Amino acid sequence: MKKIFAVVVLLFLFTILKAQTVQVIVSDKKTSMRGLSVVSDKIVWVSGSAGTVGKSIDGGDIWTWMTVKGFEKTDFRDIEAFDEKTAVIMGIADPAYILKTIDGGNSWNVVYENKTTGMFLDAMTFWNVQSGIVIGDPINNKVFIARTFDGGNTWKEVPEQYLPVADKGEACFASSGTNVATLNKQEAVFITGGIRSRMYIRDSKFEMPVIQGQETTGANSVAVKHLKKKNTIIIVGGDFNTKDSTAKNCCITTDGGNTFSVPTIAPHGYRSCVEYLEKDNWISCGLNGVDYSKDDGKTWAWISKDGFHVCKKAKKGKAVFFAGGGKIGKLVL
Repeated sequence: MKKIFAVVVLLFLFTILKAQTVQVIVSDKKTSMRGLSVVSDKIVWVSGSAGTVGKSIDGGDIWTWMTVKGFEKTDFRDIEAFDEKTAVIMGIADPAYILKTIDGGNSWNVVYENKTTGMFLDAMTFWNVQSGIVIGDPINNKVFIARTFDGGNTWKEVPEQYLPVADKGEACFASSGTNVATLNKQEAVFITGGIRSRMYIRDSKFEMPVIQGQETTGANSVAVKHLKKKNTIIIVGGDFNTKDSTAKNCCITTDGGNTFSVPTIAPHGYRSCVEYLEKDNWISCGLNGVDYSKDDGKTWAWISKDGFHVCKKAKKGKAVFFAGGGKIGKLVL
């Protein structure tokens, strides 16, 4: 029976490996890109260090690059785009900024600024074109959260008394802008890492079977497969100092965090991002490559050894893009 199972798994992995590859379409940018937003199969935005923002409106063939004036030293680690003209970018710290453009990046307006000592923004996501959320590392042991209800034009900080309390050494990684995700029409789910790594839904905290205990360990990314009766949530991470380790780098819950399972075949190293695609298909990326799952995260196939920080599927379409370091990639089916 064990031999039959092994043969089935090998055939499954071989099918995946034949079906998907990653094509590197940009490889020479001297910036570290961690922000990625794929509006459609044609419209893609990226953001990164040194105030850099890039945009393509033809599916990645041609890119327009810009440096945001006055923010040449800012690291924009997350971006949310709505069309070819409108996008919101997040500058992580010293101080923390959120900017918005409505003219395709020709000009940017500061819509949020925070000079609080220790402020460090990690990720943002939007439910729709109006409603969004941004989270940041704990200040005074409370996770920072702010909301927008007007498309990112203004942001309102959640009052301190309503913020989740974090443990000492518990924070969020700004590795891909994906440690917060929409859970349903009203709620979001986010994950922490470091000395302590947990999943949060409002005031509820859930222990996860992921590696933790060091500043470099823990969960890095969360993605949700939205279903009518119950969601599938997959979390990835690991230890970014040991990029090839598969130890406790992925977990799955289908009951809102009450129980977790782990893959039979885990992603093949530290993973900074996970993304739901369609049906039971998911993709994940990290420093040593890209993994693909066709069974809701139970088994993962290593389809590329090109390292990326972030991967995203088109909001309106099927295209999947990657960004990381000075590279941009595209999934080829």
